[in-house]
Amino acid sequence: MLANGDGADIGICNPYASGFNHQRGCAAMFEPLYFYSAFTGETIPWLADGDPKFNKDYTKVKITTRTDAKWSDGEPFTAKDVAFTLEMLRDEKNSAMQYSSDMRDWVKEAEATDEKTVQITFTRPAPRFVFDYLYMKNDLGIFLVPEHIFADLKDKTGYLFYDPSKNLPVVTGPYTMVDWTPQQRLMDRRDDWWAIEAGLAELPGPKRIIVVPFTDPTNTAQQLINNELDSSLDFRPPVIKQIVQENPKIMSWTGKNAPYGYIDWWPQSLFFNCAVPPYNDLDMRRAINHAIDRQQLVDIGYEGSGTVSELPFPNFPPLQKYIEAAKELLPDNPTNAHDLNKVNEIMTGKGYTKDNQGLWAKDGKRVDATIYGIVDLVNDYGAVLAEQLRNAGFEASLQTPGDAYDRMANGKAKLFLFGFAGAIADMYPSMELMHSRHFHKIGEAGDISSHWKNSEYDALVEKMARYPVDDPEQLPLFVEAMKIYLAELPHTPLVQWMHRIAYNNTYFTGWPTAEDPYLPGAFWFKTFALELAHLKPANG
Repeated sequence: MLANGDGADIGICNPYASGFNHQRGCAAMFEPLYFYSAFTGETIPWLADGDPKFNKDYTKVKITTRTDAKWSDGEPFTAKDVAFTLEMLRDEKNSAMQYSSDMRDWVKEAEATDEKTVQITFTRPAPRFVFDYLYMKNDLGIFLVPEHIFADLKDKTGYLFYDPSKNLPVVTGPYTMVDWTPQQRLMDRRDDWWAIEAGLAELPGPKRIIVVPFTDPTNTAQQLINNELDSSLDFRPPVIKQIVQENPKIMSWTGKNAPYGYIDWWPQSLFFNCAVPPYNDLDMRRAINHAIDRQQLVDIGYEGSGTVSELPFPNFPPLQKYIEAAKELLPDNPTNAHDLNKVNEIMTGKGYTKDNQGLWAKDGKRVDATIYGIVDLVNDYGAVLAEQLRNAGFEASLQTPGDAYDRMANGKAKLFLFGFAGAIADMYPSMELMHSRHFHKIGEAGDISSHWKNSEYDALVEKMARYPVDDPEQLPLFVEAMKIYLAELPHTPLVQWMHRIAYNNTYFTGWPTAEDPYLPGAFWFKTFALELAHLKPANG
């Protein structure tokens, strides 16, 4: 039994219908052409048979599909299902579907040249396409759907794809949905799962997955301690510490020891709105940065169960060569540079003086250092950060209103805390997030960004995009781009984000851990089906 989310998406098994959410257990039903583990750097061909084969200029790719994979209704999974899914997403009539705009941008044509070969022709060279879209890793990757079910549907986005009386949904994964209410959703194991006969996987241990709402951390923690749950959404340090102490069968990624979790792909940064005063001024960004004591954020905010971040990337093994190269740039523009004397030097140099409450002011106006964040995600370290800025003379407070995300996205927040996700196998996805294509006018909805533009940086990132994932030619381009980022500081890295997940070994073992890091251990990731294949009954 797992705890995550609520019952708001009842009966939506169509991964392209409005409201579908793979994070609440549904990922157990779907499989990709390839899985990828951020911790091992391993590519695992799944519905694909072997590696993709690009032509010389990366304008076409051929992928061979397995001949032994089947849908849950017994129909064979073929290359036609892959081609159909891509063409469905590329169709302008389906523009509301997730990934539709990406497919229209990149894919000129997808066709099955035979039952086991799909050929994708691109609108331009696309060396990253297969990894970016046809691999499942973390929360990324497209869902493949059965052509024989979806082809004749007039309203593909309105189709729920759920009716147990008709054996719907039809999936390739090891579980299928059999019941769904606001209180719980039930997915039963498919003992006829094709991967068993193919010798690709063993039968998962759990016969049934029950997903219940995550009500609140305290209640969910007690359910785990009472052996009423096997796992749940992740916890903050004080709660996970209590859980592993009170139930001998419950472990975290690091057993019963801090930091009780693994580094996720969402390192936390303090974002500056570089398009509006006062943070359109680099000196002001540096003054704020010098006010931050990152180790204190970890020691107090995370009770020591965390990791300082000097660079805006997760510390994944495949990324180490990039991280080491970037660290060599830090002496010239350090991020972890707590120094209140530097704060005073910068602020007085810009004509600020401290008022009778010890806060920087000029012409009767204080520096607005209100920090916005999403409630429950940043309250622990965010409150410490706000106090640090206030102690350094800035009028700071942490605010987590219901519209915090909107304020970040439309540019109305001048300072905000958010994760900088993207990098998994190489740095391009994270670097691309700072490209000026994500810049938009203040007040308009758009991507969350620092509203920062630099044409030289853009050019370097565009060159990075021309190479396959983790191509050696990317590294020098990455270093040059990082020089610009560190000199400009559109946001400043703070701490690594960690998933502190409780794994109850009372009924099942085989959860991913630091000793066996086969996958990130979040069951809400799209790799959930692969994680389930590792779980075995505790009693043998």
